[in-house]
Amino acid sequence: MVFILFLSLASFTWAGSDCTEVYGTGSNRFTLATGSPGELGLLKEFADFFNQEHNTTICWKKAGSGASLKLLQTKKADLIMVHAPAAEKKAIQSGWATKRTLIGSNEFYIVGPKNDPAQIAKAKSAADAYARIAKAQAPFLSRGDNSGTHKKEMAIWGKAGIKPSGQWYIITKEFMLATLKKANRIKGYFMTDSSTWVVGKKELSNLSVLFRGDRFLINVYHALCQPGGATPGQKYASLFVDFVGSEDGQKIIRTYGQDLYGEAMYNDAAYARKYE
Repeated sequence: MVFILFLSLASFTWAGSDCTEVYGTGSNRFTLATGSPGELGLLKEFADFFNQEHNTTICWKKAGSGASLKLLQTKKADLIMVHAPAAEKKAIQSGWATKRTLIGSNEFYIVGPKNDPAQIAKAKSAADAYARIAKAQAPFLSRGDNSGTHKKEMAIWGKAGIKPSGQWYIITKEFMLATLKKANRIKGYFMTDSSTWVVGKKELSNLSVLFRGDRFLINVYHALCQPGGATPGQKYASLFVDFVGSEDGQKIIRTYGQDLYGEAMYNDAAYARKYE
């Protein structure tokens, strides 16, 4: 019993206070930062498979795309899984990230109260939907956290020619699921990824998917890791990137969520490639 307790404490000492979860007990350790793939359990599926093959331990740091990129840049993460294409390409060009690998995709839905006071179900584009929300001054929730979702949201406001402000525009500084639940409580509009909607929809009785299908709302994920030798965990982080792009990794993506929710939560890289 004492020995088991010691191992547990040692694990948490290595992980540090900024590890959201630690997967595995292997001697080869690396740190991975991501948002919804970790929050929704996809990362754990990856980790369970990968750790058996490589005797690894994975420290997951929960962070949106912007924060994940910063963790990679400052060498506080060995690997990230994100959806911020312009920032990803800049990281590669700047030399502090490498092996940018397409993982898969989901899409954004604009959800809102079922009576749809802004009439966004009639919108012809995401920008049109946002313009209708602003005109109606209907409650709209923004994560406001420089995540991939927030970056996409701001790009849509830009397309609509609007700088959102006022009491109707509510900044949460929270992650996807927490913001989605708040939107449900106050009957507000929010742009959520489809994966989080699939997980949470049974608890979101006040909301409906009101707009989807704009090509601009396709949400493409890539993995990036440190350059060779940049961090102690880089070797296994690089192998993990290879794994998520392999057939074994892609099979996990294609099937993840089907048993629990009746539909897969993500599309694989072959599907996502159409929208890169």
